[in-house]
Amino acid sequence: MIGYTTVGTNDLPRAKAFYDELFAVIGAKRLMEFDRGLAWGVAMDKPGFGLMTPFNGEAATVGNGQMVALVVDERAKVDALHAKALALGGCCEGKPGERGPGFYAAYFRDLDGNKLNAFCMR
Repeated sequence: MIGYTTVGTNDLPRAKAFYDELFAVIGAKRLMEFDRGLAWGVAMDKPGFGLMTPFNGEAATVGNGQMVALVVDERAKVDALHAKALALGGCCEGKPGERGPGFYAAYFRDLDGNKLNAFCMR
């Protein structure tokens, strides 16, 4: 069920160097790079680890920039998870939609403010 995790950083170059070396020990490599961060893993179809500066532009702190991502097998399930979270009192952090080639996702926070993402790759 877990697709990837994400943690925040305030110093992207330093954090990239740290995780490049750390994950080399287990054979993980950079799989994706973005303006605000990157992701490591062993394969695109296996759980991965992301590092980003927070989307809101504020400082990364414990919980800000951290997210649990839930992989699903179709866009309808992404939409359904997002809608259900909002119906249960969660708040929207990004409506369902394309986030990049083949990456369809929606973002929300639970009742405690924890950020989650539902996504599928197509």
